[in-house]
Amino acid sequence: MANDPQSIPPLFTQYDVSANASASNSDQGRESVGSVLDILQDLLAAQDRQNHLLEELVSQMGTVQRQRALELDQWKEANPDLSRGCRRAAEWLSQAQTEYLRTLTAAVNESADELAESDFMLNELVDRYGPRFAHLNGMLQVLSQLGNASNSSNRTEN
Repeated sequence: MANDPQSIPPLFTQYDVSANASASNSDQGRESVGSVLDILQDLLAAQDRQNHLLEELVSQMGTVQRQRALELDQWKEANPDLSRGCRRAAEWLSQAQTEYLRTLTAAVNESADELAESDFMLNELVDRYGPRFAHLNGMLQVLSQLGNASNSSNRTEN
C-alpha cells in the first residue's frame, strides 16, 4: 500500500556522534566528496571534448559552404546571361507557385470534411497536388540559387 508506514522512507536519520564514529564518518564524507569531484571532473573533460568536436564540425561545414558559394559565384561570372535568365525564370515560377498554392488551398478548403474522414480522398489530393508541388519547389530553389545576384557585377548589370 502507498500509505504503509514501512514503505515510506524516514524524514530524519540518526547520526552516531561518538568519537569513534565521527572519524569514520568524516573519512566516508571525504571519500564521497572525492568521488563526486572525480565524476564532475570527468563530466567537465567530456564536455570539453564535445565542445572541441562541435567546433571542428562547424569549421568543416563552414569550409564546405564557403567553397560552394565560391564555385557558385564563379559559375555566375562565367554565365551571366544564364544567371539573369534563371533569376527571371525564378520570378515567373514564384508567381506560378502562388497561383498553384491558391488552387491547392481552395481544393483543401472545399473538401476539408471529406479529407478528414476518407483516406481515399486525402490520397487523391496528395497524388494530384503533391508531386507537382514538390517538383515546382525544387526547380524554384535551384533557379533562385543560380539567379541570385550575390556578387557586385550581377547587381550592377540589372
